[in-house]
Amino acid sequence: MIKFILNETLVETDVRPTTVLLDFIRKEKKLTGTKEGCREGDCGACTVLLGVLKDDDVKYKSVNSCLVPLGDVNGCHVFTVEGINNGKLSPIQEAMVDQGGTQCGFCTPGFVISMTGYFLNNKKPEFNDAVEALGGNVCRCTGYGGIKRAVGNALTVFETERIKKKSHLETLIELGFIPAYFENIKTRLSQIRNSNKRSGKKVSTVVSGGTDLYVQKWESLVRNNANLISSDRKIYGIEVLKHQIKLGAATTIEEIRTSPVIQKYFPGLSEQLKLFGSLPIRNRATVGGNIVNASPIGDFTNILIALDAELHLKGMTRRSIFLRDFYKGYKVLNKRKDELIESITFPIPPKNFRFNFEKVSKRTYLDIASVNSTLACIYSRGRITCVGLSAGGVAPVPLFLKRASEFMNGKDVTAENIIYAADVAMKEIFPISDARGSAEYKRLLLRQLIYAHFLKLFPDKFDPEKLF
Repeated sequence: MIKFILNETLVETDVRPTTVLLDFIRKEKKLTGTKEGCREGDCGACTVLLGVLKDDDVKYKSVNSCLVPLGDVNGCHVFTVEGINNGKLSPIQEAMVDQGGTQCGFCTPGFVISMTGYFLNNKKPEFNDAVEALGGNVCRCTGYGGIKRAVGNALTVFETERIKKKSHLETLIELGFIPAYFENIKTRLSQIRNSNKRSGKKVSTVVSGGTDLYVQKWESLVRNNANLISSDRKIYGIEVLKHQIKLGAATTIEEIRTSPVIQKYFPGLSEQLKLFGSLPIRNRATVGGNIVNASPIGDFTNILIALDAELHLKGMTRRSIFLRDFYKGYKVLNKRKDELIESITFPIPPKNFRFNFEKVSKRTYLDIASVNSTLACIYSRGRITCVGLSAGGVAPVPLFLKRASEFMNGKDVTAENIIYAADVAMKEIFPISDARGSAEYKRLLLRQLIYAHFLKLFPDKFDPEKLF
């Protein structure tokens, strides 16, 4: 049995765990406030909050319910628009009405849920951050001006009327942002967790995150049994080892983006990973899923290849393999059927480490790359060493540019060397023409991205005009 709390009601069901949460909410529980739109995680109309018991507290995150398998909400709190109030609008809903933040209303539940989630997670809310938390919710008729004004109104209510002597949760309940039953959610989830047991059924598919798998193969997934490793806490988390950083395969992109460990060693990566996808997508997409999905334009895979990452696999036996050697052809992996990725490790960046990620897509945000690239290196005494240069979208697999990396290793940062390294890279790639651009265009993009790495990391070390 799958057990979870839906708004304030305990749900126990034997519905197939690969059924998407959206279908269960609408068809089984008749909660139709959560809308069915694109079924691809693009529109945000199906957004719900997923509360997970972690470190003796309930952490909430917005997710696209059209991409969440029901088995992954086992032991969690699912919060939909129907659960916000008991006959009275919350300050967020009132602000949406007062500021004209809705017309047809189809997208409104997603905006309201996402905004509620922001207030749940932030004791000191700020306007720009609150607006950013709405990313992934698309409104086709109202325009975003009224929605942004509604954000401002809700912030004003919170700041002027909050009770400083009470806890954050108590304040939100007192002001009507969330209902009173939230006070008991932590206790109830603890009881569910203690009573839950894993199934011993054999599975035919492994799902980690599912943000692409449920777009491409949702019908076959629903019909089959699956192992939902995105909820497996044994392969989750970020850890600093003696000489390495370790990422559990089930760790999400948003958890990596906001990790103090990652921010310490990669201060610019937090902003760069916003290009990965919307917040609800980043809340579900896992690093292991991104790797095994084997997209030639996978953003985080591209980054890890340049960082000389190593995969640690578990099957009948355990073994490790460098990520750059994991891809044998388009969607063909150096992985046995019985193997799962448990973790990913890469060296702790040393002193004088420099890193940059670049991505070009038709839209700046919420789009997959036409071409992406990463440069990681050490700069000392005028030369770069330990060079890792990767490229995506220019070959059937995420590509480590071995010869270009080897050429730049130990070289001075000069315009002549950069141009030659780009020329070497052009001989390593095999782009094809497709919907994201012609082969010639992708070659040009990669050349420009390689130039961009050096322009950003070494702006005062060479004359940029000599590149063009």
